Amino acid sequence: MTTTLEDQLVADFYDYETLLSDEERKLLVKARGFMRDEVKPLVNENWAAGTFPKELIAKFRESGLAGLPYEGYGEHRAATSHLLTGMMAMEMSRTDASVATFFGVHNGLAMYSIYSGGSQEQRDRWLPEMAAMDKIGAFAMTEPLGGSDVAGGMRTTAKKDGDSWILNGAKRWIGNATFADYVVVWARDVDDDNVKGFVVEKGTPGFSPVKIENKIAFRIVENAEITLTDVRVPEANRLQGIDSFRDVAEILRATRGGVAWQALGVMIGAYELALDYAKERKQFGRPIARFQLVQDLLVKSLGNITASWGMLVQLARLQDAGIFKDEHSSLAKAFVTSRMREVVAWGREIFGGNGIVLDHDIARFFADAEAIYSFEGTREMNTLIVGKAITGQSAFV
Repeated sequence: MTTTLEDQLVADFYDYETLLSDEERKLLVKARGFMRDEVKPLVNENWAAGTFPKELIAKFRESGLAGLPYEGYGEHRAATSHLLTGMMAMEMSRTDASVATFFGVHNGLAMYSIYSGGSQEQRDRWLPEMAAMDKIGAFAMTEPLGGSDVAGGMRTTAKKDGDSWILNGAKRWIGNATFADYVVVWARDVDDDNVKGFVVEKGTPGFSPVKIENKIAFRIVENAEITLTDVRVPEANRLQGIDSFRDVAEILRATRGGVAWQALGVMIGAYELALDYAKERKQFGRPIARFQLVQDLLVKSLGNITASWGMLVQLARLQDAGIFKDEHSSLAKAFVTSRMREVVAWGREIFGGNGIVLDHDIARFFADAEAIYSFEGTREMNTLIVGKAITGQSAFV
C-alpha cells in the first residue's frame, strides 16, 4: 500500500508498519487521520481545563473504529490481528494519551471483559451497541485501598440474593465511570471467596461515581471514585464465564500489552515533537538539530522506540498464536514504559523552557507518561511477575 508523506511516521525507522496487510494499513491510516483532524484540535484546551470533550463520542461513532478486535461486532465485523490492535492504540496515544485511554477503557477493558467473560447471549446483548459506541463502557477493579494486591485483597463484595446480587464497596481511578452506560465491576463473592464480574448499568440505585479532580496527568480522562451501596444487579448481568481471579487475569494479560503499545505511541509523539522543534529552533545562529548533544538525545529516543516496537511486534505474534503468557505482557509493559519515561524527558529537555507549557504539546506527553508508567501493574509488580517466571521463585509479599 502506498501512503502520502503525511501518513508516514518518521519514527518508524525499521518500517514496522509494512508488517500489516494492506487492509490493516488502511485502517491504521484512517485512525491517524481521525486523531489528527478530529481529536488534536480539542486536546490542549480540554487537558488544561481537566474536561472530557463529550462531542468526541459522536465523532468516534462516525469513525467506525470501535469493535475491531471482536469478530462479529463493529463495522469491520471480522476480527483483526493483535498487531493492528496494538498499532491502533499506539496511533491514538501518539496524538493524545488521555483520549487513547478513554477509547482503550471502552474498546479494550470493558468490551474485552464482556467478549471473553460473558456468555454468547451477553455478548450479543451488549457488544453491538458498544461497538457502535451508542453505549460507553468502563472497567472497575482498582480500589481506594487496593491496587497491586487486588487479586487477594479485593474488598468490594457480592452477595447472592435470590435472582440478584448485592454489591457493596468502593472503586477508584475508574476511567469513563462518570458517564459510562455499562461499568464492569469486579467483586468478591462472600460465599465462595472468588472474584466475579458484574455489568452495572447507568442509573442503578446505590451506584455513585464522583470525578477525581486535581490530577497532573490524563487530565482529559474522567477518572472516578465509585461508591457501591447495596447495588442490586440481576444474575443476568453477572459475567457467566468468570468464576475466579484466574479468569480475570486472562483479561489483564491482554490489556497490559495494550498499555505497552500506548507507551510506544507516547514515545513516538514526543520524539516527533522534539525532532521538529530541533529543526526549527535556532541558537548561536543555527538550528539546534546541528548540535551533537541534541542529536544524541534524538538518536537515543529513536533507539528506544525501535527496540520497544520490535518487542511489541513479537508480543502481538505470540498473542495471535495464542501462546503468550503473563510474563510476556508484563515484560513488555515494564520495559516499554520505562523507555517511554526516558524519551519524554529527553524530548522535554530539547524544548528547554518551552517544554513546560502546553503550547508546544511536549509538556502534556511528559505528564501523561507518569500515569501510563503506573497503571495496569506498576513496573515493580510486572518485574516480579517476570522474575517469578525466570527463577521459579515468587518474590511477592
